[in-house]
Parts: sequence; C-alpha cells; structure tokens
Amino acid sequence: MKLIRYQTPDGPRSGVVVETDEGLGVVDLQSAHAPYTTVMDIVSGGPVAIDAVAQVIAGCKPHCLLSDATLLAPIEKPGKYLAIGLNYKKHQEETSHLGLTELPRQLWFNKQTSCIAGPYEDIDPGVTEQLDYEVELGVVIGKPAKQVNAETAMEHVFGYFVANDVSARDWQFHSPTFTVGKSFDSHGPIGPWIVTADEVENPHNLNLRCLVNGEQRQSSNTSLMLHSIAEQIAYLSQAFTLESGDLLATGTPEGVGLGMEPPVFLQPGDVVRCEIEGVGVIENRVKR
Repeated sequence: MKLIRYQTPDGPRSGVVVETDEGLGVVDLQSAHAPYTTVMDIVSGGPVAIDAVAQVIAGCKPHCLLSDATLLAPIEKPGKYLAIGLNYKKHQEETSHLGLTELPRQLWFNKQTSCIAGPYEDIDPGVTEQLDYEVELGVVIGKPAKQVNAETAMEHVFGYFVANDVSARDWQFHSPTFTVGKSFDSHGPIGPWIVTADEVENPHNLNLRCLVNGEQRQSSNTSLMLHSIAEQIAYLSQAFTLESGDLLATGTPEGVGLGMEPPVFLQPGDVVRCEIEGVGVIENRVKR
C-alpha cells in the first residue's frame, strides 16, 4: 500500500494510491469513510489498520488522479527524525579529508522535524553557502521499539520512503552534533509516499541514485550499508523508545558535493532528483 498526504481545497487529506485505467489514482480516506483517516493513525494501527483500510478502498473509485494531486510530506508531525552518518564505506572515504574517518560505532544526529518538506517542494538555501544533497532510504517506525535486538527489529518497520538529507555543510560543522546544519527549514524533503513494508521484498537490495540537473551524482545499492536497518533500530532502541511514526534516514552513499575535488555545492535553480528502486522518486528545485 502506498500512503500519501495531499492538499485539497478543504485542507490536507490522507489517501491511498491505487491503479486505474487512466493511471494512478487517489482514494481519499476521509471521503471513503475509512476507519483510519490519517497516515499517522494507520502507522499507529499497524497491520490491523492496513487491512481495514484495504477492505474499504477495494470498493471505492478514486477521488482524483495522482497527477492532479499536490503531494505533501507523507506523514504528519512525526515525533523524531533521526539520521545516521557515514553508513556507506565509500562515503566515509570521500569525506576522510575532513577528519570523518571510520567510526567504532554508529553515528547519529537529529534532523529537526520542522525541516520536513513535501516530495516536490522547493529547497530554500537560507543562509548557507554550501548546500548539498544526500539520497537516502527512509524508514517509518510502526510498532514502538524499546531495547529490541537486531533479530526482531524489522518487526518494528512500518514502511519506507525516499529522503533527501539536504545539508548546509558550513553550518553542519558549527557543532559536532551536525543538527543545526541538517535542519534548515525545507531541508528534509521526503516522499512521494510511504510504501508499506510488505511491498518491499528486501530493503537491503535496492538501487538508489541522485541526479542534479539530470547529471547522475550518486548511484549505489542499499546492500552496501555498513549498519543494516535492523542494527540501526536495535542500537537506537537501547537508548530510547522509537515510537510509531518516528523517521530514520539510513545513510547516503558516495557522490555528495562535499566529497568532490573541489567541492561542488547546489546553486539556485538546480533540480535535485532522488530515486530508490521499488520505493519512488522525489524531485526538488533549489529556490532562486
């Protein structure tokens, strides 16, 4: 199931993407009188909620075509948005000149949830002079996870999305936590939807890439993660509870602007396209 949020004249609505003879359509959960009418409700409800929504939408005609919908970030007000750094070896290597060498444990930082933006919204550079891109597989936590082990951790994954961990590199290194430089407003575009976990056979074997103005900058596969999604969830859950709707960004591969010699940062008008096999595509223009 693909869950979206989109703008309507009556405000944001949540829906399910369905196939039609005319292309992809959207069933509006509220208009369909579904027992769960927001994406967060479905995430919290888990498999029971997914099954209930599936039964309702099976008898519904789409309320609009997906191409006519203005998509928003696919989840409303997550409690936490956490991202792991240096989770691909070649990305470690390309940034080693900055002192970001191989680490003895997982490196995590916060992206403040106010940075979250829609899958096609503009990126506002703000005050940074070193705007960068990072394609990443995003994870949505379903069942809360507290002190779980890697063997059972994937039971806590609700679904997946495409993330661009937009980074203000100059501000990122103002402090060792990275948080400020990773959390500018609009620097967290995600989407285009949340794909439920049952539709992704193996999240550790997905091709992902990033293009800037049509030029491929990043191309890799999630099989090359140093710490698997299960290991990430297990690690974080030892410290605090991962709650329903929390978001994880699972790391970016090599090819970021910071890693080039000399570095090449995004400029006003640049278009950044992030793609992940079996999950989707987001595309964002840097605001002029």
